[in-house]
Amino acid sequence: MKTIFNKEDIMSKNHLSSCGCAHDHSHAHDENIILFSTRLFLALIIVLADVFEFLPEDLEIPLFILAYLLAGYKVLWNATRNIIKGRFFDENFLMIVASAGAFALGDTEEAVSVMIFYGIGELLQSMAVQRSRKNIAALMDIRPDSAHLKTSEGLRTVHPSEVLLDDIIVVQPGEQIPLDGIVQKGNSHADTRAITGESTPLELQQGTEVMSGFINVDEVIEIRTTKPFHESTASKILELVENAQEKKAPSEQFITKFARYYTPFIVFTALAVATIPPAVGMGSFDVWIYRALTFLIVACPCALVISIPISFFGGIGAAARYGILVKGGNYLESLNKVSTIVFDKTGILTYGKYEVTQIVPIGNVTPAELIHYAAVAETHSTHHIARAIFLANGHKPAVNVNITESAHGIIAHTAKDKIAVGSAEFMQQFGISNLPSFNQTTVFVAVNDQYIGYILISDTIKSNAHRALEELKSMGMRCIVMLTDNKKETAQNFVTDLGLDSYRSGLLPQDKVAELEKLMQEDKNGGKVIFVGDGINDAPVISRADVGIAMGGIASDAAIAAANIVIMNDDISKISMALRIANKTRRIVMQNIVFALGVKVAVMILAFFGYTSMWFAIFADVGVALIAVLNALRAMKI
Repeated sequence: MKTIFNKEDIMSKNHLSSCGCAHDHSHAHDENIILFSTRLFLALIIVLADVFEFLPEDLEIPLFILAYLLAGYKVLWNATRNIIKGRFFDENFLMIVASAGAFALGDTEEAVSVMIFYGIGELLQSMAVQRSRKNIAALMDIRPDSAHLKTSEGLRTVHPSEVLLDDIIVVQPGEQIPLDGIVQKGNSHADTRAITGESTPLELQQGTEVMSGFINVDEVIEIRTTKPFHESTASKILELVENAQEKKAPSEQFITKFARYYTPFIVFTALAVATIPPAVGMGSFDVWIYRALTFLIVACPCALVISIPISFFGGIGAAARYGILVKGGNYLESLNKVSTIVFDKTGILTYGKYEVTQIVPIGNVTPAELIHYAAVAETHSTHHIARAIFLANGHKPAVNVNITESAHGIIAHTAKDKIAVGSAEFMQQFGISNLPSFNQTTVFVAVNDQYIGYILISDTIKSNAHRALEELKSMGMRCIVMLTDNKKETAQNFVTDLGLDSYRSGLLPQDKVAELEKLMQEDKNGGKVIFVGDGINDAPVISRADVGIAMGGIASDAAIAAANIVIMNDDISKISMALRIANKTRRIVMQNIVFALGVKVAVMILAFFGYTSMWFAIFADVGVALIAVLNALRAMKI
């Protein structure tokens, strides 16, 4: 699988060379920075020696040629290589044309100085790019390279890929947890910031589930592994972020196409500048050729081609720091166009921990019998309602039972009884009607077609849900909607309490996609729609949304795979954080576009009228690119 970066090499050496006029920074990446700096320094010494008239006249030309080669031999090599491959219009080619033209016009000192200034600018720019690579590499350094495996012969240090499921690993204080698992022995705390973005340490004790990438803080712990190395949380995070840049944002795609057509246009425009004015008597060819060469140097869109991918790269890295995994720059940019957010209810807006709040038997049936019958009927169910019933019953019954499920209830046949549990509508098929109605989840129970009572079950709204929703509204979300399988009365209570704009209730899994599509069609202004879910049944809806978000801590593998964005700690307040990161990234991209094009157009106009020299054009080109890259690095901080 193609990746744009990994732990050792965040960006490929020629990461922009396909864009038509991209810098080839391999001369600063491939060779030692000190060696590159030394060559530039020696070339500069030769030029300064000539300025102060220290050079013998008979050695002047050979030394200038030496200085030119010291400062620009990699440019010459890259240009030659690209020409052989049929890629003429890149900055290496433009630099050779400009400096060779200066030599031809007799401006030897300027030709060499231009190459030296260009090299210095490239050096500074490459150092800025390397800084971004190192920052993101450090951010992504969450996957340990070793694990302490507990064996019958004692501890053995191995690579995490050698650890099998259900093996016991030992983690010392200060070490990263190498694999997902469950604490078997020891009490400690874990720093989870690298994975979840949470600053509060997680308490570790026997039975606590832990993720790879957590840092053990206090005491030695033993962990039973539950996932192999390639499926561990840290590995999955790295895989997601490594592949994120393959999905380019529209701004990145535009700049790539822009550079492909813009650069040849500039070359032919420069050719026209060099030939047309002197041909019609507006001056000498020497003057206009010099202006055309200056025009060529300043015109290359390298600042945009380099800085815009780094901006999105930094935004994705900043989001990862807060436990928000964005699978591509296109999804980061889409967040700026979101107007509607749709939430699944259970586990997203609520804790999803249903509890039985009331057991109401009818006739001679006792509460214990009523809850037992319900538990028998739910024996094979993994639904949250079933788990609440098992908890209230004290255990999950071990009985032989044949189950028939439908959308609104279950029929269970045991050796003696037929047990039906479900909604009031479900009970009607057994001739049971006029049942009470409540504003919370209600499970009605019938045995052998005789109604014996009902069970009330409730969920609890997450403590930070109100604040998170208020923040989303303050950020301009026009519509916040809840989808739920709860009946209308129950859903209405949640909507009122949370202050939501709308809701859809009584939905089966297949109904959610249809409701989402209706909401997507209702926005006449073309706004994007987010869907936030967690379960297997949410995967189709997550896939269908413009931007699908899965809560990674509780989400099924199917939901995480379908999602465009994964929030590792299930905190819905991270959605507003993702929106802020996307907004800042977009601002930086627009700043770089306006700044780079504005400066270049201004200097090109000055070059046309003869108010600039080649060295100033180099400053405008490389200097603007450097400033744009440094500005792009701000996307990494929020």
